[in-house]
Order: sequence, then structure tokens, then C-alpha cells
Amino acid sequence: MPVLQYRCGKCGKNFEELVKRFDDQVLCPVCGEKAERSYSGEIFSATGKTVKKCSGNCKNCSGCR
Repeated sequence: MPVLQYRCGKCGKNFEELVKRFDDQVLCPVCGEKAERSYSGEIFSATGKTVKKCSGNCKNCSGCR
């Protein structure tokens, strides 16, 4: 189960939530409104190394290896 970052559009609260699936609906712990995924932070490859320039196309990229 992943821990994902969320942000509430109504009150602006940023928080992390343990979810069963990536597409589970998460409610804000402050106001109870539906929260949206927050994609802030660093990106890591499958090897655990920080990726500086990620194209998102793993077939053409050798930077993660």
C-alpha cells in the first residue's frame, strides 16, 4: 500500500495518506472535501537513484540504470 501526497483544493491543506490503490478517493482531514494528488517532491528510479531529467519514456532513456 503506497503513501501518497495530497492537497485539498478548498482549504489548501497538504497531507500524506496511506491508500490501498492509487485511484482511491481521499478526503481532506481538515474540511472533509475531496483531495487531489500532489505530485511535488523528487522522482526516483526503480534502482533508487534520483532522476534529474526524466522524459517519462523509459524505452528511450538510459538515465535510470
